[in-house]
Amino acid sequence: VAGENFDQSPLRRTFKSKVLAHYPQNIEWNPFDQDAVNMLCMPKGLSFRTQADNRDPQLHSFIITREDGSRTYGFVLTFYEEVTSKQICTAMQTLYQMHNAEQYSSVCASSSCSMDSLASSTDEGDATSLAKLQRYNSYDISRDTLYVSKCICLITPLPFMQASKKFLIQLYKAVTSQQPPPLPLESYIHNILYEVPLPPPGRSLKFYGVYEPIICQRPGPNELPLSDYPLREVFELLGLENLVQVFTCVLLEMQILLYSQ
Repeated sequence: VAGENFDQSPLRRTFKSKVLAHYPQNIEWNPFDQDAVNMLCMPKGLSFRTQADNRDPQLHSFIITREDGSRTYGFVLTFYEEVTSKQICTAMQTLYQMHNAEQYSSVCASSSCSMDSLASSTDEGDATSLAKLQRYNSYDISRDTLYVSKCICLITPLPFMQASKKFLIQLYKAVTSQQPPPLPLESYIHNILYEVPLPPPGRSLKFYGVYEPIICQRPGPNELPLSDYPLREVFELLGLENLVQVFTCVLLEMQILLYSQ
């Protein structure tokens, strides 16, 4: 388990993650920092879900800034895949049994009752809270399907967010589709790593992903730096008044700290 969140139910806890594979193994000008990439891809750690939970893929980005000030950008698609290991499923059920036993004990302690009297308790509150525990804090290996989070990440020298997002979504569709793509997955990965060049300054580049073409654009020398992040999301997350306040602080050259989960 990653972190001290044992008070949470097992499906709400986070677990230690690790890098399963990366390609290429190393690049001289951009050495692969396994610990940093692991932490930035899954900042909350590995998480589990069941068929009753929302498992829509999520995309986020990160920046690695080195001592010399150079930056590389990471774009991560997190999705959930079914757990096929019976050992892990059994371990999850055991964790739930232990967790529920502790919860029942705390309910009993708060109402000063024994397990025998709890079943016949006339206190509606205790009966209701216990029923909720049984309904929501449970995992049945014979009834529920267990899923675990997984990431695919693309690390780039420039923040081509929209192009990276489209490529990762297409790659994810190819991985999960019943119908395999026209070429092996390795072909598309090799293509974007070795055959798709950076567009020249002031030019656009169109290349083919797995299913559809993708376009990325690079500003010219006299233009503003590349900012491929949608402003609409900033307004949705911060709100108009907060954004105006942040912008005012920027103009006044104040120190700004944004804190987020």
